[in-house]
Amino acid sequence: MSKTQANTKVVVEEKRLKPSGNFIQENQKSLIFIVGAILVMVVAYVAYQKFYIAPQEIKASNQMHVAQDFWAKKEWDKAIKGDAGYPGFQKIIDDYGNTKAANLAYFYLGTAYLNKGEFQKAIDNLTNYRGNDSMVAAEAYGSTADAYVELKDYDKASTYFKKAADKANNKFLTPLYLKKLGLVYETQNDNKSADETYKKIKSDYPESTEAQNIDEYIARTEAKL
Repeated sequence: MSKTQANTKVVVEEKRLKPSGNFIQENQKSLIFIVGAILVMVVAYVAYQKFYIAPQEIKASNQMHVAQDFWAKKEWDKAIKGDAGYPGFQKIIDDYGNTKAANLAYFYLGTAYLNKGEFQKAIDNLTNYRGNDSMVAAEAYGSTADAYVELKDYDKASTYFKKAADKANNKFLTPLYLKKLGLVYETQNDNKSADETYKKIKSDYPESTEAQNIDEYIARTEAKL
């Protein structure tokens, strides 16, 4: 390759790497449209949150406290359907579906159905809960697992007990869900996994209530290995 050819190649490559000065001019209208569309969406989202969701949030929270009182008193039907002109959790979800209050209502509604023995409805609502609170989220997973146990779907029960134990990540709830997980493993005749789970309670949570008699569970599973 001659020197002239080499220089020509370098120039061509440099031109390829450099953005064309005409690009913005050639696409100016399209770029303005795109930027404008983004700004419109941002403004619309902020307005939606401020002028629609925020007032809805206040209304939902103000109306939900009676259902929460019924729930605390274990008056499950009233908590679900409402009473005396106050909405239950189902109506809160139906009327204020995009609010944080409605999201929390899924948890309350699911546990109410669980206590009523309506296990599939419990699962449907509990799995719709999407929250950042680790305690409530852990309880939602744990209650979902309890419902699956009642339905004898042990594979899903074990999956949700694992999620509950991991999400809780504390010395109170985690050993509780681990013990329930171990019992599910035993029901499935997976004594090795049950034994490992019980030993985890003993080693990681020795001061928990579940650890007090965990040696009995370990002895039982080891006898079956």
